[in-house]
Amino acid sequence: MADDKVGSLEEEAFKRKERLQALKRKNEEHKEQEPVEPANLPKPKFRSYKPQDESLKEKLLDDAKPGDIESEVKEQLNAANAKVVIEELDISSLAPRKPDWDLKRDVAKKLEKLERRTQKAIAELIRERLKQGQEDLASIVNMAPINSSKLKKPTRSNEEE
Repeated sequence: MADDKVGSLEEEAFKRKERLQALKRKNEEHKEQEPVEPANLPKPKFRSYKPQDESLKEKLLDDAKPGDIESEVKEQLNAANAKVVIEELDISSLAPRKPDWDLKRDVAKKLEKLERRTQKAIAELIRERLKQGQEDLASIVNMAPINSSKLKKPTRSNEEE
């Protein structure tokens, strides 16, 4: 049994050796068929470097010449001298805004909702008092704004305490 394994291993080694030799031959033939040509490398362009070699001096580029800046500057100066007439001047856009203007803008929608709810609540209170029949209509209507103004609004002194 051991002889069978050894025989098969020798056969495999022999086959492997033949494959390697075939690959070597193939590579050698492939190299012989292709003529050796230098790869197409990019040719150097010398902009700021002056080569010492005479063969490379042919690749030297001419010095760059400055553009016509005077005409561009004159055009810009003429454009700056032209008088601009402002027809409408909105003073509110020039005035500085208060530091909390953005907060007020963001809270405005919420305040509108609260105002509507407050008005509904006042109307509901008036209806309840009318149903109870405690007072006449005129005194109840006049009392509602007084009650809403009596609500204590926070002041700076209250907030500090």
